[in-house]
Amino acid sequence: MAGILQGRVAIVTGAGRGLGREHALELARQGAAVVVNDYGVSLAGEGTGETPAESVVAEIVAAGGQAVANPADVADFQQAADMVQQAIDTFGGLDILVNNAGFVRDRMLVNTSEEEWDAVIRVHLKGHFAPLRHAGAYWRAEGKAGRTRAARVINTSSGAGLQGSIGQTTYSAAKAGIAAMTLVAAAEMGRYGVTVNAIAPSARTRMTEGPFADKMAAPEGGFDVMHPGNVSPVVAWLASEDAADVTGRVIEVEGGRICVEEGWRHGPATDLGKRWDAGAVGAEVRSLLGQAQTPEPVYGA
Repeated sequence: MAGILQGRVAIVTGAGRGLGREHALELARQGAAVVVNDYGVSLAGEGTGETPAESVVAEIVAAGGQAVANPADVADFQQAADMVQQAIDTFGGLDILVNNAGFVRDRMLVNTSEEEWDAVIRVHLKGHFAPLRHAGAYWRAEGKAGRTRAARVINTSSGAGLQGSIGQTTYSAAKAGIAAMTLVAAAEMGRYGVTVNAIAPSARTRMTEGPFADKMAAPEGGFDVMHPGNVSPVVAWLASEDAADVTGRVIEVEGGRICVEEGWRHGPATDLGKRWDAGAVGAEVRSLLGQAQTPEPVYGA
C-alpha cells in the first residue's frame, strides 16, 4: 500500500468498529503499519468477549497492508505501556497515535451515578492520557538519542465537549478535558518533534445511534454525510509528515466539512486597578457580556 503514510507505524485505539475501524483502514491504505486496538466492549463499556480488532487486521492484511491486533484496556496504565511497546517490538518504532476509544452512559446530570461518571471519565480522559504518556516518553527518549521522529498524535474530542450536549454532562466534561489536554501536550511535546491535534467528529457510530438517530440515518442515495469514513482522511493527513506545521488545534469534521475550532479566547476585559466592591461587579460584568460574542447553544437545548 502506497500513500502519504508510507513506512510509518501507527496505533489506533478503539479501532474494532465505527470511527476507529475507518481510521485504521485509512491509515493502512495510506501505507502505515497499524496496531489495531480494541478491548471488545459494549456501547456502555461492558465486556462482550468479542474480538473485532482481529477482523480489522484481517481486512488490512488481505489488502496487502501490515497490522496486528491489541486487546488492551487503554485506561490501564500498564496495558497502555505494553501496547506502545508492542508497536515498537512488532514494527520497529512508533510514529502515530490515534486516541479514539470510548463509550457513553448518557444521563441528565441529576440522574448520573458516581459509577457512570467514573467509568466515562476513565475511558475517555485517562484512556487518552495513558497511551499519550507512554508514547510521549518513547518519543522523548528517541529525540535524546538523536533519532527524533516526526511523531503525530490525533486525539478525539467532540462537539459535546466544545459546545456541550444536554444529557451528556459526563461525556461532555471528558471531551472538553481532551481538548485542553491536546493544547497542553502540543505545547510540551513540540520540542521532541511531536505534533498533537484533536478532531471533533460528527458521524454515525454506536455512540450516536441513540440520541441523534434521525440526523445520523444513512440516506437512500447520494453522499452519506454521516458515514464515519468521511472523517478518516483528515486523521490520515494530520498523521503525515506534511502536517508538521499544525499542532494544538481542534478540527471538527462532518461529511465533507472541515472546521477549525477557535475555542476559548480572552474577550472583553476591564481592570479597576484595585479590589472590586461586590455590589459594583454586576453592572461591569453585564457591560462586558454585552461586548462579548454570544456563546453557541448547547446541543439539544
